[in-house]
Parts: sequence; structure tokens; C-alpha cells
Amino acid sequence: MRFSSLLVASSAVIALVAVAAASQNPEPSGGVEVVPSADVAFQPLNPARGDAGPQAGVLWGDIREDVPTGTIIRFKPGFSSPPHIHIITYRAVVISGAVHNDDPAAEPMWMGPGSFWTQPAGATHITAAREDAGLSSAFLEIQEGPYLVQPRDRAFANGEFPVNVAAGNIVWIDAEDVAWVDAPGATEGADQPKMAFLWGAPAEAEKNGTFLKLPAGFKGTITGGDAWLRAVVISGTATHQAPGLSEATPLDPGSYFGSRRATVHAVTCTGAEPCIFYMSAVGKYEVSRS
Repeated sequence: MRFSSLLVASSAVIALVAVAAASQNPEPSGGVEVVPSADVAFQPLNPARGDAGPQAGVLWGDIREDVPTGTIIRFKPGFSSPPHIHIITYRAVVISGAVHNDDPAAEPMWMGPGSFWTQPAGATHITAAREDAGLSSAFLEIQEGPYLVQPRDRAFANGEFPVNVAAGNIVWIDAEDVAWVDAPGATEGADQPKMAFLWGAPAEAEKNGTFLKLPAGFKGTITGGDAWLRAVVISGTATHQAPGLSEATPLDPGSYFGSRRATVHAVTCTGAEPCIFYMSAVGKYEVSRS
């Protein structure tokens, strides 16, 4: 079965320290990157708050520079930021715990694992972690940087609007339900890959973001196009292997694999639960069952 997606500097209040990308497996030919969650190095976003503030672990890029970056952010239970803005738009997915991200006057809307939100540049907001939810974490992606924080009196409108989508409101599409999917003999129901569109244009050479859900026990491939493809594990456990890698790498939530050119990624969903990946791509990718 093949599932083909047609996608999708003033002074800062928080002084970002140098957050280095995580240790990676040696990069084989094909530009493949693999970062298990255990290899992600976390550092404080705000040195003045130390361990009491959010911790950042970079998967790719550099949040201090004007480059695309993917980062895992951890929040201690009960954390709440002051009202602030960012100078760039970011998108985020909750991995664990419960996170609130909204206008300072809004009632708390706690988003659990698998929820998605966008935060437009210039819009005043707070970010908080629910106290009784344990350690909260989220994957955060920017298409340009640096990731700076400024006070609310520097708010501006950039024409975008915030979006908060709880995990239960994500719209999943079966392979058999869309005309652009080549899925001969697709299995109905939960035993087939599913996709949810999050942002971007479903067109060739366009940046986009989607969720990809693979059923428990799935074994197959995810094939990127001629440009970069990045996948972050949001839930479930999987293994990954690509040409040039000597063995499969176990991946749990917060792990990442990607490639910068056409590459076939062998993926197995190893646990009893489905595997959900956040997919950041240019153009399309294909999913095939072995």
C-alpha cells in the first residue's frame, strides 16, 4: 500500500543561550539525520531562571539564527510565562503533559499530547503548563529565526491569526478517502496509514506540515521527495533505518529523523499503540507498506 501526500532584532526579554543541536548518528550518503530522544541535549532558554524556566533541546537548525529549526521544549509543572511576543511565527505540537497557549485574558484551554497550535509573530500571549500533568513538553518549529522574545508593548499585527487544535479535534483522513492516494488493496479502518493536514499548500515544491499516523505493527517505508523531509515522533515507539545506516535506531516521542534529498526511510511501528509523526516537508512524501 502506498500513501502519497500532496502537500502540506531588538533586545530580547529572554536571552537565549547557545543551544547546540543534539548528537546525531554519523550522516551516511543521502543526507540522512537521526536523533533519538536520549541524545537530545537540553539547556535553559533563560539563563537567569535556570532550571526553573523552560528547557530547549534542538533537533535541527539553530534557534539563535535565521534558519529553519526544530526544537523540543520542556516545561516544569505549573510553569507560566509573562505576556510576551515573538518576532517570528512558530508552530508547535504537544508531546506530553498539558500546555496552554493563548491571549493573556483567555480562560485556560489545556492541550494534551497530539494537540497542535500556531503562534503568529507579534501577537501577545502566554504559555503555561498544567501543574498536575507532570512534565509537559512540546515540539516547536520555526521556518525562520532567530527565536526571540519581546515584551507585550512591542506587539504588532502581521496578518496571521493563532490556531489551537486539541488532539480530539484533529481531522484524520484514511488513504482510501482521498483521490490522490495510490493505495491498491488498502485495509479499511484503523489498520491503514492516516494523515491530517496542519499547514501549508498541498502542492509540489511548497512547504507544508502534516500528521502521519501509522497503525501498531506497521512495517514499511516513508519516501521523501527531492527536497528535505523531517519527521518527529509525537507518540508511539518505532524503529528507523535508512541506506547507509548499519542498523535500525529505536525512536520514542521526541526523536527525529530526516533527509535533505530523495531518501527511502524504513520505519516499523513497534509498540502496541499507533505511531504519530509530525511531518515537515517540501512537496510530497509517500508511505508504503512492506
